[in-house]
Amino acid sequence: MIHPSFYHLLIYTVIAVTLIGVLLLAAWWLGDKRISARKGDPYESGVQPSGTARLAWPVPFYLVAIFFIIFDVEAAFIFAWAVGWEQLGMTGLVQITVFILILAVGLVWLWIKGGLDWGPSASRKNKSHA
Repeated sequence: MIHPSFYHLLIYTVIAVTLIGVLLLAAWWLGDKRISARKGDPYESGVQPSGTARLAWPVPFYLVAIFFIIFDVEAAFIFAWAVGWEQLGMTGLVQITVFILILAVGLVWLWIKGGLDWGPSASRKNKSHA
């Protein structure tokens, strides 16, 4: 026997998939089907693009995003631990300390490897060594 709450999930899934299908079909049906060279041109809010979109030096913004996610999740775990401090007691304190130490070691390793050195100051430093 299927649990009654499963039906709610099933109905929600059917509605979501149907809505997505209807929206995709509407976009296909209402969309312009003509192919032209103009469609392939870059569009920058009505302003004609000038120059290239490439920077003179690579900036690994994705690393910053990954670091943010890692340390943001760490903060969420620490806040959750702080809320349950009285129930967790000394065992919880030891576990959160180990958790923070592991992440601190990871941060130090990242710093030593140069993962935090990017942007204009890092490019000036690299040019002075070249």
